[in-house]
Amino acid sequence: MVESILYPEFFYIAALLLGLCLGSFYNVCVHRYLVGQSVIRPGSHCPACGHVLSWWENIPLLSYLLLRAKCLSCKGAIHWRYPAVELLSGILALLFAIKFGPSVQWGTYMIFLGIFLVASFIDLDSFILPDVMTYPAAILALCTPLFLPVDWVETLAGGFGGAGVFLLLQQGYLRLRGIDALGTGDIKLMLSLGALVGLSKLPLMILLSALCALMVAVVYLRRPTGQGLRTAVPFGPFLCLGTVLTLLWGEDMLALFMYF
Repeated sequence: MVESILYPEFFYIAALLLGLCLGSFYNVCVHRYLVGQSVIRPGSHCPACGHVLSWWENIPLLSYLLLRAKCLSCKGAIHWRYPAVELLSGILALLFAIKFGPSVQWGTYMIFLGIFLVASFIDLDSFILPDVMTYPAAILALCTPLFLPVDWVETLAGGFGGAGVFLLLQQGYLRLRGIDALGTGDIKLMLSLGALVGLSKLPLMILLSALCALMVAVVYLRRPTGQGLRTAVPFGPFLCLGTVLTLLWGEDMLALFMYF
C-alpha cells in the first residue's frame, strides 16, 4: 500500500490486472445465469463441447488471442462477449483507480462495477435485469453514507427519486399508450444508480444514459428482426454507462454546463 501511494503507477497496473481477472469471473456469472447453471460448479469449460479449460486457456484477453477466438478442442467460436467483458472490466478498474486512488471509494465502486457489468450483459442478451443483482445493489448503494464521504439526503433522494421518476414514466406511458415501454428491472436498478450519483447529479446521469441509448438504438432499429420504432432496446446497460460517466467526470461536465 505504501509503495502504491509513492508510485501510483504500481496501483494502476494492479487495478488493471485485477479488473481483467474479475472480468473473467463476470463472464462466468453472465453465461451461467443465462443457461441456468451454478456459478461454482462445474469448473471453467467450453459451453459447446464441455472441454475443461487449462490455466493458459483462462488468461484474460491473452487466451482469446492465442486461441484465435476458437475452442482448442471443438474449434467452436468463442463469443465476443468474453474479451469485451474482460476489457471493459480492466479499463473501468483502471479509470476508477486513477480517479479515486487506493481508497475505500475505489474498493466500493469496484463492487458496483462488477454488479453492473454482469447485469448489463445479461440485459443485452435476455432483456432481464436479475433481482439477485438489483436488490443487493440497491441496499448497498443506499447505505453508502455509512462508509463513503457522501451525504445521506443526496443519496436517499437520488435513489428513491430516480426510481420514482422511472416508475411514473412507466405507468404514464402504459396508461397513455397501453405499452409497457420501461421494464420494472430498470426501476429497481435506478434505486442503486440514483443513490450512487446523488440527487444533484441525477438529471445529468439520466441525460447521459438517454444520449448513449439513442446513439446505439439505431443498431437495434436496423436489425432484420426489428419492429421499427416499437423495437425493444435494453436500457439497463445505458443507465449503468451514464452512471459510470457521471461518477468519473460528472463534476467537470456540470462545471462545463455552468460555464456556458
